[in-house]
Amino acid sequence: MDTGGRPSEHRPDSPARHAPAFDPELRAALAAMGAEAREPLTPEGLAARQERDAAARPRPALGELRADGRFEVEELRTPADRDGREVRLVSARPAGAAGPLPLLYYMHGGGMIMGNAWSVLPRLLREWALPLGLAVISVEYRLAPWAPYLGPVEDCYAGLVRAADDAAALSLDADRVILGGKSAGGGLAAALALLTRDRGGPVPIGQLLLSPMLDDRGTTFSSYQMAGLDTWDRTSNATAWQAVLGDRYGAAGLSPYAAPARATDLSGLPPAYIEAGSAETFRDEAVAYADAIWRAGGEAELHVWPGAFHGFDTLAPRAVLSQDAHDARSRWLRRIVGR
Repeated sequence: MDTGGRPSEHRPDSPARHAPAFDPELRAALAAMGAEAREPLTPEGLAARQERDAAARPRPALGELRADGRFEVEELRTPADRDGREVRLVSARPAGAAGPLPLLYYMHGGGMIMGNAWSVLPRLLREWALPLGLAVISVEYRLAPWAPYLGPVEDCYAGLVRAADDAAALSLDADRVILGGKSAGGGLAAALALLTRDRGGPVPIGQLLLSPMLDDRGTTFSSYQMAGLDTWDRTSNATAWQAVLGDRYGAAGLSPYAAPARATDLSGLPPAYIEAGSAETFRDEAVAYADAIWRAGGEAELHVWPGAFHGFDTLAPRAVLSQDAHDARSRWLRRIVGR
């Protein structure tokens, strides 16, 4: 429920003293990366961090994404508003795949302040599109602080409508669309499920919410518990939400399309896969969102990976826990697509 008001200043007693221990493999990977991996993001350092990220984050060209002919990849553009502004989409599928394919409609992470639609595709294509026979569309939504309020989710909605309207031309199965995303992208996927439900738009069959960024208020126990410990802690999270929301940050009556944890009606949503780490900032808001879906009579599969921090499988992809998480996601996708 929306409690309204600015984020609470209530703090649990000595949260760091009782924080869950990191999984040994993950702890070793994090230590090898040095202190920079847990450097908090502050408002003063936001612009510099965005510049560093844009320079360092991969942005593979279409030729690279085609991987010597294994995948068909093209860029699409679709109108996003009446002023003629367009949203760019990157559409990819296994080369030569016959018939309309189920679609994973994906939103990248990065706190809604960093990231791009191209960088996530190599892994999505390798791990899911090829073995499961999926098409993937990755959305280049606008980033904060440049995007106006609700701009990112509106961009995602415009792209979803385009994919559904042109499904036949794109050889997509419009009746088997899964919304997915990680971190900020997971939050956008949850928001998009709410938005398309309420607008009577395209009807997805599932929502894949990986460590989703759902709540701007920063009031959960895990948010305090993992302060200064997680790779994305409450300082970084508050900085990102402030950039996204401006003077609406923490305000009463905030739209659930901006922060899905504010939603008071989670009925009528597609089945959800929700995951978080036991040692990450977003743990409690992910668990609460799954519980709210269950209370509304919906379907949610919840995984809390023991000793996992935010982004654990990206930083330590070969760890046993990362492999277990990948396998669980793949099994869920296979079941949802097969229904």
